[in-house]
Amino acid sequence: MLARLGWTPALEDDFAPYAADGLEPARVAVEHRGAYRLYTSRGEQPAELSGRFRHAAGSRGELPAVGDWVAVDGAETARVQAVLPRRTKFSRLAANDHGQTIEQVVAANVDVIFLTAGLDGDLNLRRLERYLTLGWESGAEPVVVLTKSDLCDDVDAALLEVESIAVGVPAHAVSNVTGEGIDGLAPYFGENRTVAALGSSGVGKSSLVNRLAGEEVMATGDLRADGRGRHTTTNRQLLVLSSGGLYLDTPGMRELRLWESEEGLTAAFDDVAAVAADCRFSDCAHETEPGCAVRAAIAEGTLDSERLTSWRKLQNELRHLARKQDARLRSEARKEWARFSRSMRKTSW
Repeated sequence: MLARLGWTPALEDDFAPYAADGLEPARVAVEHRGAYRLYTSRGEQPAELSGRFRHAAGSRGELPAVGDWVAVDGAETARVQAVLPRRTKFSRLAANDHGQTIEQVVAANVDVIFLTAGLDGDLNLRRLERYLTLGWESGAEPVVVLTKSDLCDDVDAALLEVESIAVGVPAHAVSNVTGEGIDGLAPYFGENRTVAALGSSGVGKSSLVNRLAGEEVMATGDLRADGRGRHTTTNRQLLVLSSGGLYLDTPGMRELRLWESEEGLTAAFDDVAAVAADCRFSDCAHETEPGCAVRAAIAEGTLDSERLTSWRKLQNELRHLARKQDARLRSEARKEWARFSRSMRKTSW
């Protein structure tokens, strides 16, 4: 059963210390407000965090996320004692965080990420660049999946648009209605691999898994009055497909703010980086500097100016995040020093 869930010899090695303590491995299938459902060697099981683990967790990003492998005890409602090291993780800056910098792990230990957009007016290249940045940073293989091809008059043109920004990323156009293009996605699920689907609400992520599974494994909503799909998935969940592989379905994301993703940004904008390497100055800002290869490429029409604008915007967002994190770390250090000073004054009496 564990092999069917993606268990590997490497995970066996990581788990060895917990096995010695009498714990069992399990994979997080559903997380909802601190309650969990797990896949175990015996089937599905409810779970909660142990008090010790909850207390030891230093941040929200260290708590179990859907797709994580965890070590649990044998209680009827299992208690999570530890999270195994993650091979990959797709993280974003948590929404509605009241100005705090909090990591939200959307999907863990996935092999492939379907970055989905609908061809019914949902496709937005700038938003897709944002998904690609985090997709590359995750360590998983990003794949662009354009749904609702049956509603698009020129699918080839849409694919060309995507390929112009998704450098080195496979792109597929599919229809959940007619089934066109679905077979092209099947190889990504081979060898019990895990595929996560991310994208806006109503693009057809749940309908897509039903097509892939050949049966209705996820509820889907009726179309809205404007023809767009309704949001139906309310929490992330990992599904074991009878046809092979696992599918991690996620609710639509209204906003996707960058988490630490410098390497992902470089990979997503590899075309800009390649041109920038020919600039006269290594610290060229691509503004007024002489010998700027980026501005020359834009003038020649070999590089889209919107790519540079988007790259700058995401780069500035990462810099802003880094500044907020540094300020938070300085604040925590001051508080820790104050606590230490108070304890020293007490012991000196």
